[in-house]
Amino acid sequence: MNRRDFLKTAAVATAGSGLLYSCRPILDKGDSLPRPYSINTHGATARMKLRYEPYELKLAHTFTVASYSRTTTPDVQVEIEYDGFIGYGEASMPPYLGHTVESVCAFLAKVDLEQFADPFCIEDIMAYVDSISEGDAPAKAAIDIALHDLVGKLLGQPLYRIWGYDAAKAGSTTFTIGIDTADVVREKTLECAEKFNILKVKVGLENDEEMIRTIRSVTDLPLAVDANQGWKDKYKALDEILWLKEQGIVMVEQPMPKEQIDDIAWVTERSPLPIFADESCQRLCDIPHLKGAFTGINIKLMKCTGLLEARKMMTYARAEGMKVMVGCMTETSCATTAAAHLSPVIDFADLDGNLLIANDRFEGMVVEGGKMILPDRPGLGLIKL
Repeated sequence: MNRRDFLKTAAVATAGSGLLYSCRPILDKGDSLPRPYSINTHGATARMKLRYEPYELKLAHTFTVASYSRTTTPDVQVEIEYDGFIGYGEASMPPYLGHTVESVCAFLAKVDLEQFADPFCIEDIMAYVDSISEGDAPAKAAIDIALHDLVGKLLGQPLYRIWGYDAAKAGSTTFTIGIDTADVVREKTLECAEKFNILKVKVGLENDEEMIRTIRSVTDLPLAVDANQGWKDKYKALDEILWLKEQGIVMVEQPMPKEQIDDIAWVTERSPLPIFADESCQRLCDIPHLKGAFTGINIKLMKCTGLLEARKMMTYARAEGMKVMVGCMTETSCATTAAAHLSPVIDFADLDGNLLIANDRFEGMVVEGGKMILPDRPGLGLIKL
């Protein structure tokens, strides 16, 4: 290997290791990989420019969970431009998160990325972004996602390759069936049963058994269930889980309200199925309190502020012997593809948010035969439609 090829390989390896450095790559004509050079040494004057605009996501079907129904989801699309490259990000705001387009845009208006000369210093940049407020996780996630997309494009490599993940291990994603009448549930299941290897069912109301029996009349695919805190009594929750085990369910998400942590721990101790924290797990600081109460955690970029924190959460959960799931909101392919880059190293994936909307702005991760196929393009690997 000559010195030039060594430098190219070293640039990708350094980024994959998580180390921070003050350089960015440029491409020589004919290069397939970037050649790094120091911003400081070469006196580059490029600065990052942040742009954002509201975008309403239109759902293909009415989406119902234990606590609400909706046909749209508010969203803000983000771009970070640097030296001719553009990184894409997104903030999705389902009603239960308590965020609005106005609150996201107000936060983004406070962000000054032009003070940073080096987009590779994501740790420093996101520490600054996180310090602006205690909340605003979706807005922070939008910046984080766009930064990762930008850095991947500067390196000329997909994120999963920079991190050292094998795209072939991406696995299958669930597809969500929302709470509805038996006829509608049957119709939705028939639409997707042959396209996916595992389905996810929203439960938590009085018609849980009807939902499961209706789906089972159509398919024998493995099922995951998400109660969205819908069960309030620990004995009922355990009875439901024991029955669900007999119906071929493979995991249960957030069976009870997050405030009832002791009851959840009681259920998890007796459950024949793994129990995953969703509403109970927002960010890294939540995980120490969840050990013993849950089998695993569901990481969502819109809750945890993005990929940087998500990878820290994965590492911590694994160290505590917990399983890891990566989920999503209703999102365009921008945010779902960002999360999908983590999928080769997790236990469960629920990354169907882009498949639930009718007005996606990007092409990214696709699902073929139920399996996620990660794009072999730099950064997130998005194509803007």
